[in-house]
Amino acid sequence: MALIPPLRLIAGRFQIMDVPGDRKVHAHPVPRVGGIAFAVAACLSIAWWAPKDHRTLSVLFGSLVILGFGVWDDRVNLGYRTKLVGQLLASLAVVFVGEIRFHDMPFVLDIAMPAWAGIPLTLLFLVAVSNAVNLADGLDGLAGGLSFLSLCGIAYLAYLSSDSMVLILTVPFLGGLLGFLRYNTYPAKIFMGDGGSQLLGFMMGVLAIVVTDSTRGPFSPSLTLFLLGLPFLDTLGVFGQRLAEGRSPFVGDRTHVHHKLLAIGLSHFEAVTVIYAIQAGMVGLAYALRWRSDFLIVPLYLVIAGSVLALFIGAGRGLIALPASRRPGWNAQGRMIKFLNGSWLADLPIRFLAIVVPFFLIATVFLPANVPSDVGYLSIGLFAVVLVGLAVLPRLVPYFVRGGLYVGTTFLLYVHEDSWLRTASGFAVTHNVFFLVVAIMVLLSLRFSEESRFQTTPLDYLMVFLAVMFPLLPEVSVDVSMLGVLSAKLIVLFFSFELLLHSFSDRVKQLGFVSLWILFGLGIRVWF
Repeated sequence: MALIPPLRLIAGRFQIMDVPGDRKVHAHPVPRVGGIAFAVAACLSIAWWAPKDHRTLSVLFGSLVILGFGVWDDRVNLGYRTKLVGQLLASLAVVFVGEIRFHDMPFVLDIAMPAWAGIPLTLLFLVAVSNAVNLADGLDGLAGGLSFLSLCGIAYLAYLSSDSMVLILTVPFLGGLLGFLRYNTYPAKIFMGDGGSQLLGFMMGVLAIVVTDSTRGPFSPSLTLFLLGLPFLDTLGVFGQRLAEGRSPFVGDRTHVHHKLLAIGLSHFEAVTVIYAIQAGMVGLAYALRWRSDFLIVPLYLVIAGSVLALFIGAGRGLIALPASRRPGWNAQGRMIKFLNGSWLADLPIRFLAIVVPFFLIATVFLPANVPSDVGYLSIGLFAVVLVGLAVLPRLVPYFVRGGLYVGTTFLLYVHEDSWLRTASGFAVTHNVFFLVVAIMVLLSLRFSEESRFQTTPLDYLMVFLAVMFPLLPEVSVDVSMLGVLSAKLIVLFFSFELLLHSFSDRVKQLGFVSLWILFGLGIRVWF
């Protein structure tokens, strides 16, 4: 996140810009340097924390090679042969130096794949995945979100098999992608470029091979097909449709799945959200099939791939109608907005939040059985800072209010886990139901209110989804699960704060008094 603003400034000087064209969906030039930002962040983290063995160093070297060729391509538009050279150099590094390749034969995992077969298959696979993610990068936030979901699946399988090496290579890219997506979701301020998309495909391929290596864990290499998910299927469908129409599979057009979703009338936001859902389903299948044999995994994938290919070919030959323009009333979001604008429901969600959320925070201060001294002292210190800000810096009042609410609420929910009411029958269920209702009201207010509160993106919904789902994942330790529940509740409250601050901008100081109450209450609870 820190690297993206300066990179945006220098992108124009070095002519690393994505200019609108026939196959583009954006109307203005956008910098293509986001891949540099998350690549530098992730690689520096790995170089600092990971063991400096031949495998880690080969992955870092391959990443830098493929990033370098990709940035070069973003600047001068390289031919496909030069790009292929870079992809092969990166793949050769991890195969021969890092000894990362396919080692198992499909359907017969007890028989090792000979090197003469495993090496070329691995090279072909890595090159194919690098290009698949690059081809899928057609909408704001699309390639980054798809890669983020795939890497989440790989990280979770590594967690289940206690594979610390895969985790330490995956988590930095997850963090880097989150920082990048904040700038890349619609409307995007920056693109990752070919350097970023090829790097993500390369890393996804490498990590999928390692996490499914039978010498390191119990998972079948066939799971890589589901872990990579939609980018692979989309590339298969596009190539199949082009060949069926007698065209070169390597000449770009508007036949990707995101183009088809836009053609049937979905908005940019809706198309990305639908594709996220499909990708999450593919990654979920990888988890569900993790203990299954290749005799189930491979046929199931072939059925899915064959269905996608048939749909693409059918659409290309006109057997499946794809309307060229949006039909009136097709947009479900637009119909819902029209309905809500004409009824008393339009203002209900925000009014509910304006009453319930402050009351909940004020009352919750009395519930914790114990407040740790460090939390109490920090709360008192922050109380003084917010009080001074509200009194003497009127222009910065919203920032002081936000700081007090965000930090104070985090402290409050953290110590609330030790509430004396936790042992009361039904309290935990009531507490969770309360947050579920607040979350519903937040979502209604975000999307369907008559006023445009503030711009939300698919990333916001992806984060809420992950925060809610993470604690529910099987085999997650109790401590980590509780952290996930706490994160989900905080995200819901943080969204409600932003809604209230935008909707009641003339009453910001009232929310400031709520934050002061929380901080002061936590501070004095140390002695009571």
